[in-house]
Amino acid sequence: MKFRMKLVALAAMLPLMGAEPAGFKYWSAAQMLETERALAPKMSALKVASVSGGNFGNHSALLLHREASGQAELHIHQADLMVIQSGTATLVVGGAIPQSRHTSRDEIRGPSIRGGTEQKISAGDIIHVPANTPHQLLLDPGHQLNYFTLKVNE
Repeated sequence: MKFRMKLVALAAMLPLMGAEPAGFKYWSAAQMLETERALAPKMSALKVASVSGGNFGNHSALLLHREASGQAELHIHQADLMVIQSGTATLVVGGAIPQSRHTSRDEIRGPSIRGGTEQKISAGDIIHVPANTPHQLLLDPGHQLNYFTLKVNE
């Protein structure tokens, strides 16, 4: 009888032991590829599409597909950690954003960066852009870029 009760108790606890912890998220390579393919037809007029991977307290995740250069941007309180999945681009970082404007309380955008440093980026690269740092992705005509971004509140 005691053995049977222990077995029933163990069977009741197994689902709890195998449950994912709160806040846990796993993105498989297959899911990332499927999401990239689904994003292409959903592009905005700026030739970029994104999907949220979730919000997790002090950080959030995005998966992005880009087919044209982006605006220069600066996040006052957020760092960007980017993982390039496929494609190539030039990242301009640092410098100043002439003709800048606040697009939200914590974000500044503009058409370009003056005085920044250029870095060629491609699949497999990982980039950290600190908060309050101008940055811009430039794509050659006909090129695409797929990347995962973790936005971290600093």
